[in-house]
Amino acid sequence: MRAVALVTIAWLSVVGVAQAAQEAVTLAGLKVTVWFDETLVGTKQPVLIFSHGFHGCATQSRFLTEAFASAGYLVFAPNHRDASCDRGDAPVLSGPKVPFGRPELWNDTTYRDREEDIHRLLQAIASDDRFGPRADLSRLGISGHSLGGYTALGLGGAWPSWKLAGLKAVLALSPYSQPFIVHDRLGGLAAPVMYQGGTRDFGITPSLRKNAGAYEQSPAPKYYVEFDEAGHFAWTNVSETAHDLIVAYSLAFMNHYVKGEPVDPILRDAQPGVARLSSRP
Repeated sequence: MRAVALVTIAWLSVVGVAQAAQEAVTLAGLKVTVWFDETLVGTKQPVLIFSHGFHGCATQSRFLTEAFASAGYLVFAPNHRDASCDRGDAPVLSGPKVPFGRPELWNDTTYRDREEDIHRLLQAIASDDRFGPRADLSRLGISGHSLGGYTALGLGGAWPSWKLAGLKAVLALSPYSQPFIVHDRLGGLAAPVMYQGGTRDFGITPSLRKNAGAYEQSPAPKYYVEFDEAGHFAWTNVSETAHDLIVAYSLAFMNHYVKGEPVDPILRDAQPGVARLSSRP
């Protein structure tokens, strides 16, 4: 079983590069990057929204968005107002709206522009002549890295006023979850969640796996995967650490809860390179 899973991981990595097409568009007034498998144009596809990290941008995690597109998802990644690369306008040295070190000061108004971006984007997708006929919004997942993970968790129901109807799964990649932990909001998640962390992700990962941390506070179905040697930027193209494993676990989670595919054994099996794996399906 483990050997089969490792072969699958390697195959997914190759396919992710070979088949995914990328297009820069404007939707709902947002600069959006779209990835898709060109062989599936004309068919209904599940939709994945990706939210970037603070001062990141839509294309920051191309290795993962390409892999999702190659697996049959129609992937949309907007540039939020704090984007500083790939057509983003925010100054790199500008600070957050509320200090990251003061999570108790965060509430559902903090970075609400990101929540508004996603809601507007989904409305635009549904009415767009290019993407509306192809987007199966009844099969919708969201993923985000760092502040994008905060965004995804908020839309999953951690901020009730942000809750995104019809969401099937939340993939939180080294997410800034401390505001939800401090305010005890993760019990409000209304979709299955997977948290991912790394043994070198010292600023975020401990808050995910500690007692009364993000994983413990979240309702089932829930998963936690921690990758060896992965730091905070392992989920971006700045790093190459654990990319094959990140893709494999991310796809296994989304394929099950968004596409309705059978459970992939790796959701129960810690592959080499995985330091910790916890799950409550």
